[in-house]
Amino acid sequence: MKKYILVVIYLCAVTIAEGQQLQSSSFYDMQGILYNPSMAGVFQDADKKGIAGATYRSQWNGISGSPETITAFGSFNLDKQKMGIGGYVYNDKTGPTSRTGVELALAKHIVMNNGSVFSLGIETKLLQYSINKAKLSDALASDPVLGTADSRMKFDAGFGLTYSTGKFQFGASVTQLVQSKLDFYSGNMQRSEVAKLYRHYYAHGSYNWDVDGFTTITPNFLVTYLPNAPTEFQGGVRVEHNKTIFWGLSLRAKQSWMLSAGLHIRKKLTLGYSYDIYRTPISLFDNGSNAHEVLLRYNFMK
Repeated sequence: MKKYILVVIYLCAVTIAEGQQLQSSSFYDMQGILYNPSMAGVFQDADKKGIAGATYRSQWNGISGSPETITAFGSFNLDKQKMGIGGYVYNDKTGPTSRTGVELALAKHIVMNNGSVFSLGIETKLLQYSINKAKLSDALASDPVLGTADSRMKFDAGFGLTYSTGKFQFGASVTQLVQSKLDFYSGNMQRSEVAKLYRHYYAHGSYNWDVDGFTTITPNFLVTYLPNAPTEFQGGVRVEHNKTIFWGLSLRAKQSWMLSAGLHIRKKLTLGYSYDIYRTPISLFDNGSNAHEVLLRYNFMK
């Protein structure tokens, strides 16, 4: 009998051995709640009361079935209630698999005597995980799993905390706490592994260095850990001039370099573009060894 489709799920979709299940972004530090629900309504700019926007990311576009991700997000500060609310919706496609979901976040803000904010956040997620069987039937026509449903609707949750000042921010979070099982195969054959939503652990931080009243340099980092996969580190620096133009250089360790640039229009509308140059699993010498990401964000000011 041919290899079971569970192998395809593990290697192409669940990715428990080589990388994270959840989508990544080169603009992770400009989307707020994408990795941490406690970031809902937390802004280092005191004049900001909310953000809303969207990103589009395309990886390895010279290769058929390469990953594509669309995300729309929002985050708002409820100042009187000392709380924040937010959420995002997304569609993430890779080869024969796709994920479509929604996340809602609620955060409690504890304001310290020095003006810093300690935030605790929770999130709830609803996810539809789908397999396009038409792309697999030629190679796995006799696989018993092809006779089961081609999508699963799953619930999950997460938790996070953040400490922020006007200059410094640090946070940690965990998502997919429930670790819902996908269960695409419902037969009685023995399985050595079970496809499920594995927990992801994140740590992130940034520091705003006001150089001369005109230029701000912001080092930032993101660490991602999940069981049975290498720990991922993403870090870099963003330089902003007169709160109008920004550019940045980042590294996703052992994977890619990221170049980004953008501008703020009247402090309200942010446009950004990032170009990733991959070294692995495909390199500069392979067709499509890059990624493009576009950011559009609107800032709601007080």
